[in-house]
Amino acid sequence: MATPHFYFLKSLVVLQLCLPFSSVSSSIHELLESRGLPSGLLPKEVKSYTLSDDGFLQVYLDGPCLAKFESRVYYDSIVKANLSYGELVGVQGLSQEELFVWLPVKDIILDDPSSGVIVFDVGAVHKELSLSLFEEPPECDPTGDVNSMEEVKMKGQRMRDA
Repeated sequence: MATPHFYFLKSLVVLQLCLPFSSVSSSIHELLESRGLPSGLLPKEVKSYTLSDDGFLQVYLDGPCLAKFESRVYYDSIVKANLSYGELVGVQGLSQEELFVWLPVKDIILDDPSSGVIVFDVGAVHKELSLSLFEEPPECDPTGDVNSMEEVKMKGQRMRDA
């Protein structure tokens, strides 16, 4: 006869199998690497994430923040994208500053890791960046200029709506 402890453990296993892939299983940075992307695309300050069976990824941060690679990057408190091998497509919640203009990042693509280049699609421009910039997850500054962050969000929203 099975004990109540056995049924409890069995239900935990079933529950874990039914839940979407999440930070309980591994870190977001390990997940990115397992999908052919560098771990440093997302900041250290990720609280949790979910990944549905169809590849829809939602990443939760403590709040909006700014990081710097080659230029400044703005992360909203939730970053969403469709994750497939070597790609984050349909990105929402991520903007990159170019010549004092904030542009929403639409796609991040790593076609050929041996090239040492990753492509950020910001609409009319495909920006090629060195993979070495993304070796480590960046520190993300939540204390950046709040007015600047709000401006980024409004501009990013206007550009997505256009």
